[in-house]
Amino acid sequence: MERISDLIKGDRTIWIVVVILSIFSVLAVYSSTGTLAYKYQQGNTEYYLLKHFAILITGLVLMYLAHNVKYTYYSRVSQLLIWIAVPLLIITLFMGTTLNQAPRWLTLPVVGITFQTSDLAKLALIMFVARLLSKKQSQIKDLKSAFLPIIFPVLLVCGLILPANLSTAAVLFMTCICLMFIGRVKMQYLLSLMGIGIVGLCCVVGLLMLTPSQGRLETWKNRIEHFVSGDTEGNYQVQQSKIAIAKGGWLGVGPGNSTQRNFLPHPYSDFIFAIIIEEYGFLGATVIILMYLILLFRTIRIVSRSPGAFGTLLAMGCCLSLVFQAMINMAVAVNLFPVTGMTLPLVSMGGTSILFTSIALGIILSVSKSTGQEDTVAPKGRRKLAMA
Repeated sequence: MERISDLIKGDRTIWIVVVILSIFSVLAVYSSTGTLAYKYQQGNTEYYLLKHFAILITGLVLMYLAHNVKYTYYSRVSQLLIWIAVPLLIITLFMGTTLNQAPRWLTLPVVGITFQTSDLAKLALIMFVARLLSKKQSQIKDLKSAFLPIIFPVLLVCGLILPANLSTAAVLFMTCICLMFIGRVKMQYLLSLMGIGIVGLCCVVGLLMLTPSQGRLETWKNRIEHFVSGDTEGNYQVQQSKIAIAKGGWLGVGPGNSTQRNFLPHPYSDFIFAIIIEEYGFLGATVIILMYLILLFRTIRIVSRSPGAFGTLLAMGCCLSLVFQAMINMAVAVNLFPVTGMTLPLVSMGGTSILFTSIALGIILSVSKSTGQEDTVAPKGRRKLAMA
């Protein structure tokens, strides 16, 4: 145990959160992929379990490697990643593999592995925005020298993600807005930006309702209409999710005993939270929600001790992105939000989503580890984000 303790650094509570979420992930994915196995793997239900387990182990390895890198190095890494992410998003938009009327993936030649470029772009943008905010703290209130250079890459990346994945673009945009707020960007600029965004969103929704649309626009239109009208009959996913939740009750029907996994579309990804409620009940749902809230709380504790702006913004950005995504996924499952197609971080079955989530958690742990080492020598007065 001492040897493991020496190898694993950073916030121990976050490590425990990761382990608990991973256990729930393995159990829920194994339970919810039965239909998928019979459809594509001749009934080999262990195929997706072993595949998912291998991805989780790979993610844990990446998290371990990321947490061993001093967080200040991610400032320079972000410069390279943002230049890689933007061209990849453009290629995906025009030449990507289309699934559910949305080009979100690039298929790697020869090996045939699909890669979701928005996951790389999210992490790259958060790191890059954290870098810019920390570098420009001395002139952070200025429009031309600070706000415009920071908002341009945000609008560019979010704009490239938006046509294929509106929900991911919206979550990433809100994460960056929160980062700019934490980074002391002038409130007037942020409110103006949010106002423009709300007006733009209302215009888009209005056009969707008034004009005939097809493809991805038709999907957005149907989801908004069904949610606003409360028509669960017209939204099969929400209807089946509600049935799963109702069956779960307080303690659930037990691991592997879900029946709605045979009727609910994507029970292993978008609606895995509904399957968890069905099998583990209100108690299981509470545990999952608490894990993400504990992650948020521990990250706030970490950044409150950070001696520099970059570490604070980097850890907070990575955490907010994951927590926002988790809360939206769970809100969709209980019909508090329109269907978005977002996965539950570190729980839903997935490839690039789990890997980049693990890297983000590793970065948070890296900040935690470095903060713990520096706390013994850092003056208390340096533990504030921006020393104006």
